[in-house]
This record gives sequence, structure tokens and C-alpha cells, in this order.
Amino acid sequence: MAEELNEEQTVEDTQVLHTHELINRVYSGDIVELKDGFAKVSLLTNEEMRVDSLGLVHGGFIFCAADFAAMAAVNDPNVVLSGATTSFLSPVRVDDEVIFTAKVRHKDGRKREVNVLGHVLDIKVFEATMKTVVLDKHVLKLDLMNAVKTD
Repeated sequence: MAEELNEEQTVEDTQVLHTHELINRVYSGDIVELKDGFAKVSLLTNEEMRVDSLGLVHGGFIFCAADFAAMAAVNDPNVVLSGATTSFLSPVRVDDEVIFTAKVRHKDGRKREVNVLGHVLDIKVFEATMKTVVLDKHVLKLDLMNAVKTD
């Protein structure tokens, strides 16, 4: 398992993580590779993710790790998720390690489209196209409630 990152650490001396630096890695996974437009995240599922007696993991944890991988691939402090098209292709069990790869596939101004795949061993368990936006400042510093829309 990779060690946790903060703003001062890098993975494989490739790039510094600039986003989501305080995310809980127990639920979102650990970055194991980070390059420009690319991130690989490892999620080791655990008992807290279990939803039944057979050990099925709730899909929300899978989505969380995939979202984190997408945000890391964009790697801007002001990136936010604006939409996602997802497919859960195979069940994930407690104690599975899910490896997510995220690649920025398209840039259009501040918009980014990121493809994310999740695998347990050689089995594809998840895939998504995630749409993100890089904002001028942190989303919580925007005055969205009083924004005036101009066309």
C-alpha cells in the first residue's frame, strides 16, 4: 500500500498532489502513481464498507475512489466534479484491492473529461467518464447563491 500524500510529497518523483489533500484515504484509496493528466489509486476495501453477510462492498465507496482518481488526474486545487456516467460491472468484496486508473482525455477551456477504470486483479469492476471543471477559485469561495447569469 502506498503511503499517504500531502502537498509536500510526491509519488515516484513525478508530480505533487495539489487537490483533495485532506481526503480520508481509508475510503478513497491511496495514490500509487501520479503524472500529468494521469493518476492510479489503490483502494483496499474493508469491513466498514460491507453491506451484507456475504461481504459485498457498497458502490458509494467504489465511486468515491474513482472520483478521487479523476480529481488527482486533473490535479488542480480548484477542480470539482460536474457530472459522471458510470458502470458498475462486477461486485467488489471486502478485502479486495481495487486499482483505479484515471486519464484526462479531453480539455476544453476549464472543462476536463476523465476516463476512469477500476480493476480487481484482471477483472474490470468499474468504468466511468467523469466531467470536471477547474474553477478560478475554491468552490466554497464562490458566491453561487447570488451569481447573476448573463447570456
